[in-house]
Amino acid sequence: MRLFRIIVPLALALLCACPAGAQSLSKSRDRKARLERDIRTLEKQLSDTKARQEDANRELGLLQAQTAARRELLKESELELQTLGDSIRNCRREIAAATARIDTMASRYSTLLRSAYKHRDSRLWYMYILSSENFGQGMRRYGYLRRLSGELNYQGRALKAERDTLEAAQHRLEALQAETQKLRDERASEVSKLHKEEDRSRALVTKLQGDRKKYMDQIAGKRKEVEALNREIERLIAAEMDKGSGKGKSGSGGKKTNTKIDTALSNEFAANQGKLPWPAEGRITGHFGRSQHPVYTKVEMPFNNGVNLTLDPDAPVKAIFNGTVKQIVMIPGYNQCILIQHGEYFTFYCKMGSVAVKAGDKVKTGQVLGHVATIAGETQLHFQLWKGKSPQNPETWLRK
Repeated sequence: MRLFRIIVPLALALLCACPAGAQSLSKSRDRKARLERDIRTLEKQLSDTKARQEDANRELGLLQAQTAARRELLKESELELQTLGDSIRNCRREIAAATARIDTMASRYSTLLRSAYKHRDSRLWYMYILSSENFGQGMRRYGYLRRLSGELNYQGRALKAERDTLEAAQHRLEALQAETQKLRDERASEVSKLHKEEDRSRALVTKLQGDRKKYMDQIAGKRKEVEALNREIERLIAAEMDKGSGKGKSGSGGKKTNTKIDTALSNEFAANQGKLPWPAEGRITGHFGRSQHPVYTKVEMPFNNGVNLTLDPDAPVKAIFNGTVKQIVMIPGYNQCILIQHGEYFTFYCKMGSVAVKAGDKVKTGQVLGHVATIAGETQLHFQLWKGKSPQNPETWLRK
């Protein structure tokens, strides 16, 4: 029974010190840290773009990506506030329960003290025992006095432990309340920044609407650039597929080159769909497929065969799976591009500033292929994933 009395307050103290939402808070803070990093990256590129005063279309795209990240950050803050609120309520309940236990224990301790006070003189103990009618009664009286002394000491220790538990819970509550207030202040600051970004977006929309011809020309130029990239990638992949099927050009000695498709590697790649690592850590600012212009809503943007990731300057770019580097080519507007084959699958990494591999190299998952380039103030990786001659949406293959 005594062991149970000791364990219960300790367990309750641990419940208050380690709220159920601790794991949820940790995950939320990790997500917030990633979002804050993305926002800093986008803000830096927005500043460069604005200073150049070159491309309002690009500036609007970056700004919209930043605004979306800011909204996600606010959502995470709201979830964190809810978790902290639950922890505060749990802590208050524990404080109320501990206070009630202390009141009960204090009352019991007072009763024991009064009883001990009556027998404070050891001579009274002896007289009380010696005045017993028989030996059995004397032993019972002796046992009672011993239990009284032991119970008094135990209750004193238990009462002190409970008060320590209460004090720890009160400190925990104060820390949670301070943390909550800090988070509310940060959230208010983020809301203010979001409003400014929304105002800036509206100003850019007005600017784009006011000089439609200029910006439509920019879109047309971008479309040509993207279409040229898509044609070149299709050509390169078709050439590699032809080699694999024995349709390649004749090599030395008049023999045709025949690079067999690694079926085992293909199967392994396919088995990892949805679990492949991202080639770099950044924010998606261009999704797979066709999209409408955010201002000229009847204008279709060039079809995107991959995804665009906005990164920090000189960020490392890594292979998403084991494979073989097939080619490294220069493409106008996309700088150096690396084509890697993974059986019947291909990955393409564009806008590279430096390249650490060469054609023919075997690469491993996570191996650094090089570093991203900064082109006209924009640091962005363009990444594509193909199955044979069909482009795939990378977001369905890479980790969520």
